[in-house]
Amino acid sequence: MDKFDPSFFHISPVEARLMDPQERLFLQTVSACFEDAGYSKYLLRDESAGDNRANIGVFVGVTYNNYQLHVIKEYEKGNSAPIIFESHSIANRVSYVYNLRGPSISLNSACSSSLLAIHLACESIKRSECAMAIAGGVNLSLHPSKYLSLCATQLVSSDGHCRSFGEDGDGYVPGEGVGAVLLKPLREAIADGDHIYAVIRGSAVNNDGKTFGYSVPNPVAQTEVIQQALAVARIDPRTISYVEAHGTGTKLGDPIEITGLSNAYKAYTPDRQYCSIGSVKSNIGHLEAAAGIAQITKVVLQMKRKKLVPSLLHTPRLNPNIDFVNTPFFVQQTLAEWKQPALQVNGETVIYPRRAGISSFGAGGVNVHLVLEEYPADDERDIQGEIAKGPEIIVLSAQKEDNLHEYAQLLKNFIEKSVKGPSQVAQLRDIAYTLQTGRDPLACRLAFTARDLEEIIEKLEIFLKHGKSFGKNALYVGYRTAGEKLRGEKTRDDLETLRPSSLTLEKMAELWASGQEINWASMYQNERRLRVSLPTSPFSKERYWVGDQP
Repeated sequence: MDKFDPSFFHISPVEARLMDPQERLFLQTVSACFEDAGYSKYLLRDESAGDNRANIGVFVGVTYNNYQLHVIKEYEKGNSAPIIFESHSIANRVSYVYNLRGPSISLNSACSSSLLAIHLACESIKRSECAMAIAGGVNLSLHPSKYLSLCATQLVSSDGHCRSFGEDGDGYVPGEGVGAVLLKPLREAIADGDHIYAVIRGSAVNNDGKTFGYSVPNPVAQTEVIQQALAVARIDPRTISYVEAHGTGTKLGDPIEITGLSNAYKAYTPDRQYCSIGSVKSNIGHLEAAAGIAQITKVVLQMKRKKLVPSLLHTPRLNPNIDFVNTPFFVQQTLAEWKQPALQVNGETVIYPRRAGISSFGAGGVNVHLVLEEYPADDERDIQGEIAKGPEIIVLSAQKEDNLHEYAQLLKNFIEKSVKGPSQVAQLRDIAYTLQTGRDPLACRLAFTARDLEEIIEKLEIFLKHGKSFGKNALYVGYRTAGEKLRGEKTRDDLETLRPSSLTLEKMAELWASGQEINWASMYQNERRLRVSLPTSPFSKERYWVGDQP
């Protein structure tokens, strides 16, 4: 949490020390999210608006703001340290760095903050307030005072273990994390060749209202928010085969949650114990403001691997106050295959996609539920497969020379794993396209041509060992200091003089490595390419902490 790469975002070291680490880490995570999606700053522009603005929203959940307590300590020592930490900057910093002109909101609904951020981002897209949106959350434990307050309210586990739906659960364990997703209408994502992790079918939010106590959850309100989300999703809950529960591992909260879920599902079907349920909190603790994005991450990974992971980790016995046998749910206690639901409809067997419900409840009563569905991305990619007809240009860049070498190692490791998978040659052009158009060109650059994945591995190995061409293998490497501009260097607005059609692939690679800008998109005008998930830019891990001497 004390590490940051300010030069990557053109932030001064002085400002970096005063920034809340939650702001810094969320900014880096959003940068990686954009790159993983295959969107450079250039692609994020809204060309129809006639300028560089991007109609993209930012929604981030954040609760604690304890870094300022360290600043106060420095202030009391007589050191000049302005105490100006405000959570709005976590979202606004992203909008500033990427010139995003959609809604920019940091929000706090306690433990439901990041799932609420995703819900509000979806609603903003539906209302055409933004074309796409970044949504997520960040949660760091930056000062001991946080644990003192949790102990005073008797919310934390007595032995440091979170027993979601388990016996003897008496509290949660604070966890730390940061995550973000890029949201976009499904139709447009398919048309643009985006790689899609999952589809949000529906979501809803409400509040408990007045209960028996401020921190006591309301099963009726939880039932209602789940039914609202199911109504928006327009699906039968009998087709949901997994629920990622809030599951804090408390004697009161877990039974109430199962009651709320059961009542919501029983309104549609009397079937019992057909749906697996679990909670990521037993694995990584309760990420509080980032709990929702952690839950979504777990569900997406389970969909990708087609596996259900165990949740009851710290006790072999279920909570005796929950009668699971008479509910639609069973706690996932072993690693198992996640099978697609098969139901009888009008005498025929219908196979449904893997679907999951996700619940996140905040202290004070803000309840959010979301329905997530897998997307058959592999089928889409198989249709696009074709044998490569020639070499492709592979490009990598970084802010510093050390980062470029680290990036090359990351890509090499990734390609080596890909070689063992199917359709390896067919994805070569998609890999080249993603690296060319989905990354911002930085000061230190590496470019070369490759005819297959094995050649990418070979040339990256040469670069890592020698830093330049070796033998007959042509590598083009260029280094510049920050802000330096090469003589005769072109900008994207001057691209008419650098038409890729008039250049050989080797010459384009050489020019790009030397600092020229190439209009890569013009090479793909008559074909539809697919963006692929690739390693993202590594950040320098430099310490920035208030009180440290520059």
